[in-house]
Amino acid sequence: MSERSPFTVSDMILNRLKLRPLLIFDRVLRNQSIAHAAREMNLTQPAVTKAIRELEQQLDTVLFDRNNRGVTPTDCGVLLGERVKSVIAELRYLTDELNTFKGGVIGHVVVGTQISASARLLPRAILLLKERAPKILVTVREGPQDYLFPALASGELDLVVGRLPEPDAPVTGKMALSHRALYRNSLCVVSGGHHPLVDREDINLQHLAEWPWILPPLDSPARRVADQFFKETGLPTPENIVESLSLLTNVNLLVDSSFLGMMPTAAARRFIAAGLLTRLPLGDVGPPAEVGFSIRQDKPLTPAGRQMIECLKLAVQEDEELPGYNQTE
Repeated sequence: MSERSPFTVSDMILNRLKLRPLLIFDRVLRNQSIAHAAREMNLTQPAVTKAIRELEQQLDTVLFDRNNRGVTPTDCGVLLGERVKSVIAELRYLTDELNTFKGGVIGHVVVGTQISASARLLPRAILLLKERAPKILVTVREGPQDYLFPALASGELDLVVGRLPEPDAPVTGKMALSHRALYRNSLCVVSGGHHPLVDREDINLQHLAEWPWILPPLDSPARRVADQFFKETGLPTPENIVESLSLLTNVNLLVDSSFLGMMPTAAARRFIAAGLLTRLPLGDVGPPAEVGFSIRQDKPLTPAGRQMIECLKLAVQEDEELPGYNQTE
């Protein structure tokens, strides 16, 4: 009876796989399009198609279903995509660690952000970071919690800055994440500077029901605060609404129309000071929420990530208008 070779099927696959086809696969998966991936990577479509086909042959499986609208990942494609994200993240970590070991200051930090931090806290922290280490590349990705936290857990993001998830939030319940609060922030009701309500001296809650609203999406924690506000004040939930977490879209809608909206107070202050928005005199909406940063528990931060966190803490210390308790230990 012959001895079983220690060279396994896994070893055979690893010996055949190359990094570049995996990077191409990841870009096709993100775009759901071979043409878009080719443009982003400055490749021809045939070259991208060839790389995907070779990868499928090496893995002996189909990774994408082709159709007139682009490509859709198969179950195997989805599975491989999750693993490739981790591989790319590990390579990025390795690059930063090698640069640090060699005494360089070059690094890359990928930050996810929400509206609560994207107008004030994060921009100030980035400026502080660039003063310390100009060659560190900062990539910012904005999105809702149900995108940001899974991306953090998989290693696509180094940290997430914004409203911290609630303790029982299903989106983070099974993820190995750590959260640090930097300050508390409430919502406020805002309008464009030329809204008819701005000139009313007798404004009250009943006036709010007459206007269209911008509200957070239904699955957003801020939306639950907004719904509770309408319930507690006896106002009907607005019927004419736009659901959006895009800060730029929301500000432009408010400036150019009669929409009302709810915005984190720290974010609203920037646009109020610029004369773009007005805070209606209705007090805070809901209880203050904790704003801070989230990181992975099972992976040490890169040197660039650690510097970003130091700058976030320093930004809070230096900003007298950010309310709250600074946890900078």
